[in-house]
Amino acid sequence: MGKTIKMAWRNMWRNWRRTSIALIAIVLGLMLLLLLSSVIKGSDQAIFGNAVKVYGGAVQVHAPGYRAKANRMPLLPLENPEAVVQMALAQPTVIAAAQRIHTGGMIANGDESQPVAITAIQPSTEAAVSIQAANVSTGRFLIDGEGDAIFIGRGLAEELGVSVGDRVMLLGHSKDESMRQRTVTVVGIYDLGSRDLEKGTVFITLDEAQSLFNLNDQATEIAISLSDVSAEGAVIPALQAALPGYEVDSWKTLKPELSETMATKQVFVSIIGLIVIMIASIGILNLQLMAVFERTREMGVLAALGMKGRQIMLLFLVEGTLIGVVGAVIGCLLGVAVVMLIRQNGGIYFGFAGNMGEITALMGDRLMPYLSASDVVGRGVIVAVIAAIASLYPAWQAARKEPAMALHHV
Repeated sequence: MGKTIKMAWRNMWRNWRRTSIALIAIVLGLMLLLLLSSVIKGSDQAIFGNAVKVYGGAVQVHAPGYRAKANRMPLLPLENPEAVVQMALAQPTVIAAAQRIHTGGMIANGDESQPVAITAIQPSTEAAVSIQAANVSTGRFLIDGEGDAIFIGRGLAEELGVSVGDRVMLLGHSKDESMRQRTVTVVGIYDLGSRDLEKGTVFITLDEAQSLFNLNDQATEIAISLSDVSAEGAVIPALQAALPGYEVDSWKTLKPELSETMATKQVFVSIIGLIVIMIASIGILNLQLMAVFERTREMGVLAALGMKGRQIMLLFLVEGTLIGVVGAVIGCLLGVAVVMLIRQNGGIYFGFAGNMGEITALMGDRLMPYLSASDVVGRGVIVAVIAAIASLYPAWQAARKEPAMALHHV
């Protein structure tokens, strides 16, 4: 086998120009694939991280029966919210656990009204993990215990024609389904870059909501934030075991449409990656077919000297594989170097202007590409394997040449 590899390596560089062209095709294709993968993984991390903040924590705990009625945002009080918070904070990856009341309602200003999700929070607990608190464009965030205050999005403010200091009417249903309303003052406006996201949710303090909805000292939700979003797979089973009388869910369970959108995006990216790899493999196939044609007499000599057809086939197969391996190694090194260079320069800045869609807004205007070692090795192995597969047909063609005919080939 060692002699076969040496011969394949020597043959690979006999026509170095053609080999270099094939290598360039593989290297550029793999670099593009790695860059594309890093951008997609970076965007997924940004979207996951921000979606967790927008939709109320990586993990949420509710009273039994909430999951089946989640789209109606029912007011189902937790039996012991303080105990749930303490149990959540005992988990090593949990950085915050906050009591909330989350329900649906209406907000109105004169003749203008808009359906909204009303989220009552503990401002001091959520300020550090809230994406809305980090994107206050006018006014300020809420303060613990204050009543007569509401924090809304820019899209909603524009829809209602209000600004900081204006009074609006907030309406909602209490636990017994009776209509409750209260006039509140807009103390702050947040801007997420997506008018749809900004129109959908308003924030009041937990104390104000408990008074408005007649839920004294109660909460309907515990929103849990993690230091690592991917850790939810370990946190949820632990909380389910510790809190058997509650429903513990990931935000992806309660917001499946966002996960479906991202899954569709991943399929699209996989198709593009496959096309890139196939283009590179076509270059290897062409290279090997030309090599078979040009070296027909040489194959006849090898066969006349006693080399069997399967040995000739192996020689060409190893040659194509070596081209794929060399191209994969160089492509991986250069691909990682490009990604690291982009990261060192602060990522990719998009500079989106105006109203953005929900996915784009969650991604943000600056994207930090990300590559794991498994991504690099996996893509490199795939390219090397496809290079070997692309060499199968030319190698088979070389093996089936008759020695007598090959020796007389001009």
